[in-house]
Amino acid sequence: MRRFPITRLVLAVLLGTALGGCAPSAHSGAGHRGGGGAAARHRFERAEEWAPRFEDPLRDQWQRPDEVIAALALKADARIADIGAATGYFPVRLARALPAAKVWGVDVEPSMVEYLRKRAKDEALGNLEAVLGTPEDPKIAGPVDLVLLVDTYHHLDDRVTYFRRLAPVFAKGGRLAVIDFRPDSKMGPEHKLAPEKVSEELVKAGYALVQDHPFLPEQYFLVFEAVR
Repeated sequence: MRRFPITRLVLAVLLGTALGGCAPSAHSGAGHRGGGGAAARHRFERAEEWAPRFEDPLRDQWQRPDEVIAALALKADARIADIGAATGYFPVRLARALPAAKVWGVDVEPSMVEYLRKRAKDEALGNLEAVLGTPEDPKIAGPVDLVLLVDTYHHLDDRVTYFRRLAPVFAKGGRLAVIDFRPDSKMGPEHKLAPEKVSEELVKAGYALVQDHPFLPEQYFLVFEAVR
């Protein structure tokens, strides 16, 4: 397994999955690191207590997971890493939609990893692996065809450096998909990043914007490729 070092992240980096219908304060309490400086670390130690919020069926109305997966146009045997897996909202759906694919759901919270591991077993998803990452290393096995970050990008510390170091994990033609709340959304964290800011940073990190999907009502959905 290839492992690559990444910059130091707050605990919430790998726990960035959107909170269905959450108030901004609930999400921003996870430890925002928008402009540097220390941030409070929000622990998610009891996954079973968070699951009703993360997996709320009402979330489907605005997250539109089936449309997101369709828009990604993944090959049947794709290798996919979801950084910020939590209880598995997207990893489980990806594993179901692509049974020949390999999906990694990464999280730094042991409770979340154990929850997702048990969920994969209970739902007979042999192609889904829960991975316990660390703030320094998500332990992604490369090469991968897609790295997905849902409501996680804005938590990253020193994002340009982070994504420069991430680049070697991608297979040829591999993509990075960033989904996060638009600044005008009433959902999500208090401090939101504009999509233009995300693009600016990722261009500096050596990526090119290849798709901008406008169909999500509360979030932007940007897809990038590493420039080799």
